[in-house]
Amino acid sequence: MTDRTALAVSDLDLRIGGAHIIDDVSFEVAAGEMLGVIGPNGAGKTTLFNLISGVLRPSGGRVVLDDADVTRSPVDKRARAGLGRTFQTSSLFPELSVHENVRLAAQSRLGHVASFLRFPRRGDEASTIADRRLDEVGLSELADRDAAGLSHGDKRKLEIAMLLAQDADVMLLDEPMAGVGSADVPGLVEVIRHLHKDQGRTILMVEHHMDVVLGLVDRVAVMHHGRLLAIGSPDEVMSNELVQGAYLGEQL
Repeated sequence: MTDRTALAVSDLDLRIGGAHIIDDVSFEVAAGEMLGVIGPNGAGKTTLFNLISGVLRPSGGRVVLDDADVTRSPVDKRARAGLGRTFQTSSLFPELSVHENVRLAAQSRLGHVASFLRFPRRGDEASTIADRRLDEVGLSELADRDAAGLSHGDKRKLEIAMLLAQDADVMLLDEPMAGVGSADVPGLVEVIRHLHKDQGRTILMVEHHMDVVLGLVDRVAVMHHGRLLAIGSPDEVMSNELVQGAYLGEQL
């Protein structure tokens, strides 16, 4: 983790039909930091990710990525600037192989036109990138398997490999453990830990599994009714009286 700010969210608002969905949210994430975003269903976590990644446009506020204001930038421009995103449900090409999925992501980053009619050529630049990224997430042995046949845990690893192929410096992981069997959780946790600790990637992660969050992140941000209730180290947040009061009887 460095002193450089990789992502800054300032006074972010989203109003729909007069209702405040996201209300005046501000925080910064340092380069190489991992921030966990927690809160009950409906707290605004995924909506916050949608605003940061460009899926939704805010009613007010700013999103700054590595000193560049991307508040009004489309999703693809943010991706080219180094912002990557996974979703709660898999966003893969199920009929393609594991390798082909990552190769297409690499092609996109290289500025090549992705074509399903063009037979992938092993050994070209995109394929070389795909091979390396699959090795990093432990999927090399499954490279030729159809993505549809993967376990939920391996599908999550494949999505991360695709972000790596796109050279995402800031990664938004939206509930990566959702639907993952207990046997696959440790391996997926280690992949995320490797990205953060060994590669120095900046990661924001929405996750309901508190043991996973507390074991991985540097800081925790707590969302409540669209507002940022608290942010700090795991110990600071979990001992915060506001957090305890707001979630008394609720599952974070």
